[in-house]
Amino acid sequence: MAMQTLTLPAPAKLNLFLHITGRRADGYHLLQTLFVFLDFVDEITLTVREDGAISRPTGAAGVPAEADLTVRAARLLQQTTGCRLGADIQVHKRIPMGGGLGGGSSDAATVLQGLNVLWQCGLSDDALAELGLRLGADVPVFVRGQAAWAEGIGEQLTPVAVPDSWYVVIHPQVHVPTAELFSSPDLTRNCPAITLATFHGGAGINVFQPVVEKRYPEVAKAISWLSGYTNARLTGSGSCLFGSVSSRHEGETILKSLPNKWFGFVAQGVSLSPLQQKLATLPTLYN
Repeated sequence: MAMQTLTLPAPAKLNLFLHITGRRADGYHLLQTLFVFLDFVDEITLTVREDGAISRPTGAAGVPAEADLTVRAARLLQQTTGCRLGADIQVHKRIPMGGGLGGGSSDAATVLQGLNVLWQCGLSDDALAELGLRLGADVPVFVRGQAAWAEGIGEQLTPVAVPDSWYVVIHPQVHVPTAELFSSPDLTRNCPAITLATFHGGAGINVFQPVVEKRYPEVAKAISWLSGYTNARLTGSGSCLFGSVSSRHEGETILKSLPNKWFGFVAQGVSLSPLQQKLATLPTLYN
């Protein structure tokens, strides 16, 4: 009997650095970044419907179902494969929205992977990543679930092994619109290309950080605060920031002093995403 319900994680990510190296003729920016996954996750429960409808009984606050990437992902998979089944999508959010942690893209990738299992579509990770790119540039890395060196618009992925480091992550409770930052005249768009080796040698910044600090004083304050304990950096286009710590205990000790107006958590960075770890435990028939 086919599986009817499946609960899967949708992990957060960090950009350990983020450069813009140029711009394509169609206006998309060319990037270089290093993605690492965190064991801090949203949880998504998918239940098969026989009537073909896609519904989202619970999801991100303030996001209409029709605009939700999870619903768009389910419909895209449905249309591409011709599947007549539907699904109820329950999204239990933990990852802050608009923080640069990739929560929306991750949720979409988890829906693609999960419904591929439940609907028995049989698509490969390559095919699912191709679909994911139509939803957003960050979706493919979450579909594949391997820490990766990324180039192009973020879709050219080279898997890398990263140490299982600990991070303290702070959300200053500010939403930073990505489109606003990409249009900023202060944004550096001509970073020289670097390599993984030069990154490990100390190269690499987040080009959005000075722009965000200038426009959002609360983010600047949070970066200054965390810099008192560790090397604080912005992830993605913000507003979340992070710093590496030696252990969960060290991170939790830092968070004891966190101002009440901000939200923070400690998470471990991993090379293989919690989603891929979970998929690997499913019966072969469904994987």
